[in-house]
Amino acid sequence: MSEHDNNEHSSFIKTPKQLIAVIVLAFVVPIGIISMLASLAMKGAEPGTNAASEEAVAKRLKPVGEVVVSNEPAPPPEAAAAPVVVAAATPGVPAGAPAAGGAGDAAKGKSVYDTACMACHGTGAAGAPKLGDKAAWAPRMKQGMPALYDAAMKGKGAMPPKGGNMALPDADVKAAVDFLASQAK
Repeated sequence: MSEHDNNEHSSFIKTPKQLIAVIVLAFVVPIGIISMLASLAMKGAEPGTNAASEEAVAKRLKPVGEVVVSNEPAPPPEAAAAPVVVAAATPGVPAGAPAAGGAGDAAKGKSVYDTACMACHGTGAAGAPKLGDKAAWAPRMKQGMPALYDAAMKGKGAMPPKGGNMALPDADVKAAVDFLASQAK
């Protein structure tokens, strides 16, 4: 063997003192890096607070919502829209009656359709008549609007009451039925 071959496989650690230095550095360097990263991560915490304190941990783990069990009735939803009242005297419409077919009702009906009805009435899922399908809507329209309102409120066949959104006010459900019916005329 030549001296050149022997040097290829030799270690840079030649003395026991170098071996001890390498072993110590193998433990000290990673611990130093970890502590610097931890210090850097803690700089994002609010000043004057300990991120590991019980209050800080409880704040991070706080649930998003709460379940309240009570015998008292639930308050009415705040998003419930009041019916539009006819301000001027309209022949054949009593004062204070809800406006029928107003622009606001049409927009509300389309909005409710888009959020609660389109999944089935847009695709015909579970036998639902598709939006604008005059042949499918004709027998239902012959029964009259009160029957359509009733079916939408109480559910019919595979359709759940109020299209599955029980939080919808009755006026919004009726507006959606009006929108569906207007598209089938």
